[in-house]
Amino acid sequence: MRTTRNGRVPDAHLMPLSDGFELPDGPRPGGPQSHAFSLLEMMVVIDLILVLATFAVPIFGSIIVHARETVLREDLFTLRSQIDRFMHDNDRAPASLQELVDKGYMGTVPVDPITGSSDTWQVETENDSISIDASAPAGIADVHSGADGVGLDGTAYGQW
Repeated sequence: MRTTRNGRVPDAHLMPLSDGFELPDGPRPGGPQSHAFSLLEMMVVIDLILVLATFAVPIFGSIIVHARETVLREDLFTLRSQIDRFMHDNDRAPASLQELVDKGYMGTVPVDPITGSSDTWQVETENDSISIDASAPAGIADVHSGADGVGLDGTAYGQW
């Protein structure tokens, strides 16, 4: 009876090798019945990944739009709040958004997340000056996004 270098008797289905390690009988790697993936199997896996990606891309895109719209809502709330604070403190409306920055009500004019610019805000001026003596020029009463297009809720960005 043959033994391997470690003194064991080889099993009938295992084939001894010169280095003492044993492999089962059957096809060798790279042989006609290799244990590697076939081209067909690889193509099926790639197709499944592509099908999953086609579902994920539109969902990911709508998540990005939703995030930008959320930032726009927060920026509009902040701008309107600071305009109201300015009017309460100074008994007049600010002449521009930059005046809010200059007087310390905001650090900078926020960037419109839809347009990517801080210069596209559409300001709505008051009809009559709210100053006590009515000598101050009419200032900003409200602010809207200058972006074209419609939000996910169906309203135009300029109406927010």
